Amino acid sequence: MVSLLDLKKQITGIKNTQKITKAMQLVAASKMQQFQKKALATRDYVTTLLNILSNNLESFSDCSYNVKTDSKKIMYILYSSDKGLCGSLNTKLFNTLTRSKKWQEAKEKELVVIGKKAFNLAKAKNIEVKKYFEAIPEKLDLDSILNVSDFIITSYLSGQYAEICIIAPHYVNSFTTYPVVKTLLPFSNEMVKDHVGHMEIEFAKKKADFTIFEPSQEEFIDSLFENLIKSLFIQDFLQLKAAEYSSRMIAMKNATDSASKIVDEKTLIMNKARQAAITQEIAELAGAKAAMEN
Repeated sequence: MVSLLDLKKQITGIKNTQKITKAMQLVAASKMQQFQKKALATRDYVTTLLNILSNNLESFSDCSYNVKTDSKKIMYILYSSDKGLCGSLNTKLFNTLTRSKKWQEAKEKELVVIGKKAFNLAKAKNIEVKKYFEAIPEKLDLDSILNVSDFIITSYLSGQYAEICIIAPHYVNSFTTYPVVKTLLPFSNEMVKDHVGHMEIEFAKKKADFTIFEPSQEEFIDSLFENLIKSLFIQDFLQLKAAEYSSRMIAMKNATDSASKIVDEKTLIMNKARQAAITQEIAELAGAKAAMEN
């Protein structure tokens, strides 16, 4: 039977752990609110840009970002966190990729991962990683954005890939996030539907027939697509961070609540053990007194 001293040490240790999980919960909640505002603000900008491009899709038929190649290879870009303690977020993202019909039916495919957890999961499943981006700072700087976006643009324009897809979480609120497989390139109506179809957003149909492009339409369209890819990368990154801290907040809250339950259970066991020890001492004293009187 566990001694009273061991029970006291166990309760003290659990309470100390509970303080840590509570602090982590509060930190995650604070950071979640910051990334939530940024993600939602970026989403409005991206959807507006997609609306403009979708209304003028016919004008981009000869664009280098819309030309179909002879290659059948597909690049998959998987977002994940660099740190753990965020529930099943990373596992869900990885399973969404590997269980998707497009991934299973693709004969030629390559995987690019952003985040340490996705890299470890791919390594554990013996899936080769083409490119690995680690430890992207939460305060996105220009170098980090260009490092990823230039790699995506250069890879597609080289003609090696028929399609580039992104797997990232879609942030709804603090308690609801779900992973989505989205086409990034080439640009098409299906690509637009991948990004906004699950949100049930209806675009306004308005074609700009009398738009004046400066310096030229080709340079303007190329610049617009580069801006779109960077914006989509930033949006998905911010949604990932919002989902990560949301999941971590919930996980730490569950850990704190579980610690409270364990403390209550241990306290009850300790009280019963203390009461049993007191009862035993009283019985021994009563027995000793009766023996002395006899």
